[in-house]
Amino acid sequence: MALLRTADEAARRFDPDARIRLVPDGAGVRFELADEPGPDDTIVDHEAGFSLIVGPGLAGTVDVAEPHDRLVLIADDDGANT
Repeated sequence: MALLRTADEAARRFDPDARIRLVPDGAGVRFELADEPGPDDTIVDHEAGFSLIVGPGLAGTVDVAEPHDRLVLIADDDGANT
């Protein structure tokens, strides 16, 4: 999760309210920056000291995939949202 922590720290240097937000995007997810959650979003605090804003209906584990350290959401065992 070093990649997410580093991205969070960099974004917050420019905007203290900035957070990484995961949103549904077609069959997958998109990672973007936001300064506040949407009305149906959930804030998830990570033990590494950063918070993620998670869009509605998303569940799983964030992972890094090759090539190029691409962030992906791995679905929970029930198959929800990849």
